[in-house]
Amino acid sequence: MLPHAVAVDDPADPRIEEFLGLRDHELRRRRESPGGDLAGIFIAEGDLVVERAVRAGYRLRSVLVDATRTLPLPSAIGADVPIYAAGQEVVLRITGMAMHRGLIASLDRGPDRTVDEVLAGATRAVVLENVNNPTNLGVIARSAMGLGADALLLDPSCCDPLYRRASRVAMGEVFALPWARTKRFPAGIDQVTEAGFSLLALTPDPAAEPIDDVVLASDEKVALVLGAEGPGLTEETMARVGRRVRIPLHGGVDSLNVGAAAAIACYVLGRGRP
Repeated sequence: MLPHAVAVDDPADPRIEEFLGLRDHELRRRRESPGGDLAGIFIAEGDLVVERAVRAGYRLRSVLVDATRTLPLPSAIGADVPIYAAGQEVVLRITGMAMHRGLIASLDRGPDRTVDEVLAGATRAVVLENVNNPTNLGVIARSAMGLGADALLLDPSCCDPLYRRASRVAMGEVFALPWARTKRFPAGIDQVTEAGFSLLALTPDPAAEPIDDVVLASDEKVALVLGAEGPGLTEETMARVGRRVRIPLHGGVDSLNVGAAAAIACYVLGRGRP
């Protein structure tokens, strides 16, 4: 066990109550939503993800590690942060899952950014509608960050980017990518156009313009709008966006996973950008 860790052998220990039921998505959603007993808190998993969260400015509350861990903790975890250590059986009873990534941490969310704050200074934005699968959202955030997007906007129905699975799949990149949630959608799209962005709706519709044909000036502001896996964008949103683009596909394939589609589109739109 790490020398400065506090051993915990009781799953009901109130010091680790914030980690209770991590695999129960509905329970965690209720607890971490406004009005819940854990409102303002989120959980991050794994050394790299936790380190990126701390370096992005999120404040650590506590850390739970496997009692057999001897590997030093990431340098971003300060000496004043409470570290608790538990055996695998206790961890499983607390969190509902085995600890495969070395540690889990509780952090303060901090104040939410506004749409205007996120769009200020941005030139490539990704706008999501109804993307409520944390894995897909994590893939999109990581791809957007790595391929030149500098803003992420979510409609009210999208899942939480700070949800444990989303930040894990994003390898913590969601902490560095400025994001905000619109209060209304698709009416919230108007804020994007008012900020000077052109809009592109990504769709598998074969009548849409191939995304390769889109020509952008290096300083042109563009927002890529994507919908959920399966249903895609609503017709109301499509009508507000206007210009529709598609990724040309072959072999009878009619569509791609939304995470893969977002990565390809971000790459195409980011070509030639400094």
